[in-house]
Amino acid sequence: RHTKTHTACRRCGKVSFHKQKKTCASCAYPYAKTRGYEWGQKAKRRRTTGTGRMSYLKTIPRKFKNGFREGTTAKALPK
Repeated sequence: RHTKTHTACRRCGKVSFHKQKKTCASCAYPYAKTRGYEWGQKAKRRRTTGTGRMSYLKTIPRKFKNGFREGTTAKALPK
């Protein structure tokens, strides 16, 4: 064969987007839900929460501990 069936997917970046079917074999783009199965726990682990930067989520435990307070300043510690 001299033709390519799969090309790069715009969501996951893998060369898994089927040109004729117009669906990604890896992430199921353009469907809203990302493809993932229980028989592939390793694959799920590779792309789950915590594998990226988590620019918003990484500060949440600290904010939760303080009760999501906003607009206040910390009390000065006694010397």
